[in-house]
Amino acid sequence: MKSPEPPDSHHLIAADGWLGLGNWQEAQSEIEKIAPELRMHPDVQEIRWQIQAKAKKWEEAICVAREITQRTPELPFGWIHLAYSLHELRRTQEAYGTLKPISERFPEEWLMGYNMACYACQLGNQDEARHWLELAYKRGDKSEIRKMARVDPDLAPLRARFGEI
Repeated sequence: MKSPEPPDSHHLIAADGWLGLGNWQEAQSEIEKIAPELRMHPDVQEIRWQIQAKAKKWEEAICVAREITQRTPELPFGWIHLAYSLHELRRTQEAYGTLKPISERFPEEWLMGYNMACYACQLGNQDEARHWLELAYKRGDKSEIRKMARVDPDLAPLRARFGEI
């Protein structure tokens, strides 16, 4: 699919900027200015999901993430967003079941491993959670991931059991 070009690319950049400022409403307004034939582009869909997440509209976020996984299953972010949206709706078993079968398709994706650690931990599987967290450390910036893990409420049971993670 052809990447958005001006003026559509400007609206995409503006939407991303509004999201960075915490204003999902203005981001939504910018996305709506993009030509309809470009709205299914992965970059546009990514921003659409971010808007739904900022608005905490998780059912809508699931719809956008499913569109991404159907149109571009080779991109990890659609799968990650789908699972995260499910988790936010307290459908953690479903989130886990979404990522686990496809996790091997994205061996370099640290966030997938990190989220799997969170889901496994919330499902009461601390040993498995620790395994996934170790994979995330190997795939990404270990010191940054550790900072996240030290304060992530989803990983509290893991910290309680193992201490420093």
